[in-house]
Amino acid sequence: MILLSPGPVNVSARVRAALQRPDLCHRESEFSDLMQGIRQKLVRAFVPGAEADYTAVLLTGSGSAAVEAALLSSLPSGKRALVINNGVYGERLSAIFGVHRLGVAEFKLDWGTRPDPEKLRLALRQHPEVHVVAMVHHETSTGMLNPVKEMAEVADSLNRVFVLDSVSGLGGEALDVAGPHLYMVAGSSHDCLQGIPGVSFVLVRKGFMERMKAYPKRSWYLHLPYYYEDAEKGSSPVTPAVQVFQAFDEALNELLEEGVAARIQRYKHAATLIRNTMGGLGMKPVLPVEHQSNSLTAYYLPEGVTYRALHDKMKEQGYSICPGLGPLEDKIFRVANMGALTKPQIEGFLAAFQKVMQTLPTR
Repeated sequence: MILLSPGPVNVSARVRAALQRPDLCHRESEFSDLMQGIRQKLVRAFVPGAEADYTAVLLTGSGSAAVEAALLSSLPSGKRALVINNGVYGERLSAIFGVHRLGVAEFKLDWGTRPDPEKLRLALRQHPEVHVVAMVHHETSTGMLNPVKEMAEVADSLNRVFVLDSVSGLGGEALDVAGPHLYMVAGSSHDCLQGIPGVSFVLVRKGFMERMKAYPKRSWYLHLPYYYEDAEKGSSPVTPAVQVFQAFDEALNELLEEGVAARIQRYKHAATLIRNTMGGLGMKPVLPVEHQSNSLTAYYLPEGVTYRALHDKMKEQGYSICPGLGPLEDKIFRVANMGALTKPQIEGFLAAFQKVMQTLPTR
């Protein structure tokens, strides 16, 4: 099955084969070497030139685990967070803080609306109790690429901490982590990194990690300093997903061989092919092209076509697309081009889509 979804994604034969490596105990030195190698590769890939200023912390869990760990670990006592919310994953950030009553009134926008840095500046001046500003990089509910640099620079200029959910951004979008002073960036082994789901991570400024050690421990399993201190000793506080770590290590080898910039361009070319062809078929995108990511495009369903009918017909052809979420559930469908997909596979999907559309009733 060709997966045109924002995770999980199709992986290469190399990554899949890594799952079959010999069994390994996480208390042995071989696992310690594996974990430290993954941490070094992540920093080398995503903070080039500033590797000495950042560290990578690994967790067993989906991308949401890394996001929640970053958020809950980031606040000192008596401080609050402001979430820039323009999609389902922005809502998830708010929900995480909401469980612990750590947020303030949201910087909430309509889905598909690009946030304004000057409005963030005003909101932060009105809320001196805000310590952390959190935002999603690639909001896959619409395919929106949020303006990380502009928003982070506003937060930094007002001495706030900027935390980024880049689970669906890292590896698919250019991201300067060190330049605008991103304190923490959460990511995952799958999506644009083309690994197996089950491992997530947070890139953290080392100075901020030292500060977080004194912050309240709001979760036993998801307290980042807990993982960091063990990792620095070559250990893990919990039993990690060892086989998934091995596959992730191979996925990072592939990424470094291809080059992050080259992968971004590969995704961009695939997205352009999809968008040009879909446009020729009369499909209407949810977002203008200047706001779209390199790895996912959302389209309005043609009048008279239900998502279920479209999905089922495409699945019969060997392709899995994604539905809309929340208020867009019955209005759109989403096509991702993440993962180890080739140009012939993308072309095959487009040919199958055209064929299916000719069989579906429209108004």
